[in-house]
Amino acid sequence: MSKPATFAQWFLEPYCIGMKLRSLRVKKRLTLSRLAAETGLSTALLSKLETDRMVPTLPTLATISRVYGVGLSHFFSEPAEHSLSITRQAHLQGNGRGLDPAKVTPLHSVGAGDRLAAEVIEFAPGVISPASNGPGETGGLFYVLEGRLQLNSGGLSEVLETGDCVYLHSALAMNFSAGGKHLCRVLSVTPASS
Repeated sequence: MSKPATFAQWFLEPYCIGMKLRSLRVKKRLTLSRLAAETGLSTALLSKLETDRMVPTLPTLATISRVYGVGLSHFFSEPAEHSLSITRQAHLQGNGRGLDPAKVTPLHSVGAGDRLAAEVIEFAPGVISPASNGPGETGGLFYVLEGRLQLNSGGLSEVLETGDCVYLHSALAMNFSAGGKHLCRVLSVTPASS
């Protein structure tokens, strides 16, 4: 049975002090024992701080900060931005195909400040779908999750198998289709539309 979190642990949790301590140590390529020698603190204490089993006092944090060459503000700065979007497997599994040549399932809702759009695209066999929605450059990263993806561009044709990936950046007209007689599912990460 674990001990309930103290108010200090609960209040400091969003600052991820333990994770920041560990990442600084790893970045400096120090072992816990080497850091202990540099700070005069025990390895057991340092381990508890890095795993958030103990809240550091300000003097302890100041001692560690000196070794890493960072100020206390490194540990207490408010995050400028944080966004988390989860798409459950159930959202990716459709019941019917419909008449669309490509079924697009967004993996997150694209906001005004987002730079990337991630989605799963299902290409029906035998139907060609343009790579972009309009004139201009086509770009992005496409990973074949299932089936075969046929990419046609400028008279060239490439077939990507399950597990293959392509990064594109082109002004040529392009289109995608399922390569063969089976459905093709692709993870697409492209620049978000402005």
